[in-house]
Amino acid sequence: MTSPRAASPTASNSAHLRLVLASESPRRLALLAQAGIVPDAVRPAHIDESLKRGELPRPHVERLAAEKARAIALDEAGAMVLAADTIVVCGRRILPKAADADEVRHCLALLSGRRHQVMTAIALSDRGKIRTRTILTRVQFARLTGSQTESYVQCGEGIGKAGGYAIQGRAETFVKSINGSYSNVVGLPLNETVTLLRGGGYPC
Repeated sequence: MTSPRAASPTASNSAHLRLVLASESPRRLALLAQAGIVPDAVRPAHIDESLKRGELPRPHVERLAAEKARAIALDEAGAMVLAADTIVVCGRRILPKAADADEVRHCLALLSGRRHQVMTAIALSDRGKIRTRTILTRVQFARLTGSQTESYVQCGEGIGKAGGYAIQGRAETFVKSINGSYSNVVGLPLNETVTLLRGGGYPC
């Protein structure tokens, strides 16, 4: 999917730089817009996101973000390509992007009453170079009742989300405490993303 740059304060200033978002996440696109950044194109990177044998959470999320950026950069010569990957980690276990109600239910059972980590790696491909940042946010859920869990499962909000929940939706009511970037938990840490883009010369 591609979309022309809409009129924005940054559009006239960045005519010499083309920015491609390598993600199909509407949340990441919305977060960029919140920061006044409108990519010239949106091109999801379809890569194998399987966990490699023995791979720990941080190397895993960093590898996926970099691979997404490289995959799109191959067809976008001269453009800056921004990619990201977000995972939810409970202990040393990476929770899945919940594919169905059962996986949402299973994730919430693991997270109920516990602290977990949300980790996002962002990668920027710029003229053949890949620069990355990795951001960690600690989140603690309250202990969930069976009815709370089932109500959330039935609303469908957690399907397709890392860890089976969306903090920007109903699941925010589950959050007892958060330490770190809120936008990171949504899917794109804005402060670090803007800093990375500025470092590459993109006007933010």
